[in-house]
Amino acid sequence: MNILARRKRNWQPNAYYHVVMRGNNRQNIFAADEDMYHLMRCIAHAAEIYRFAIPAFCIMTNHFHLLIRSEDDLSKIMQQINRRYSDYYAKRYYHVGRIYQRRYFAKAVDTPQALLAVSRYIHRNPIETIVPMVSQLADYPFSSFSFYKTRPEQLPSYVDTSSLLRCLPPSFEKTQAAYAAYCEMDLEEITSLEEYLQNNAYE
Repeated sequence: MNILARRKRNWQPNAYYHVVMRGNNRQNIFAADEDMYHLMRCIAHAAEIYRFAIPAFCIMTNHFHLLIRSEDDLSKIMQQINRRYSDYYAKRYYHVGRIYQRRYFAKAVDTPQALLAVSRYIHRNPIETIVPMVSQLADYPFSSFSFYKTRPEQLPSYVDTSSLLRCLPPSFEKTQAAYAAYCEMDLEEITSLEEYLQNNAYE
């Protein structure tokens, strides 16, 4: 059985997946802000064709992350996004050949604890680099974090800011502000929270 057939068989509708797409040889595929904005337009265009929602995303210089739940085939969604961006990149930078390292990586995320951990990891990418790209998560314009923290009124159609709120433990308000605070916690605080999540039932 080939890789494509195996991936299609493993994909489940309405399940959450952590998707990662990297540049070939880990090279930059987003050289300017406009490139990152264009990927967001590619995602928006795919959302006009396919049914999916993204609770968390982050675009870095040489890769991007999506936490995605889809009713339609995930491979078709990613093919649409990647092909549209690749065509744009080739035209803008006179590039010949592939820009992606390989097909996208996708791993199922199937518990509330995992959804919180993965989404936090995605949102913290800009401040977890060797040299942080921003000092505050909300200052990074190429992730979904600001839609929880400062820009809820500018929510793109494909971004879902409600699903992760239901994953917060009972002691948290089920609000965007509470989720943003969770993402901003330091490692010691988050370790304590994860221990709490493992030992307490959800409402």
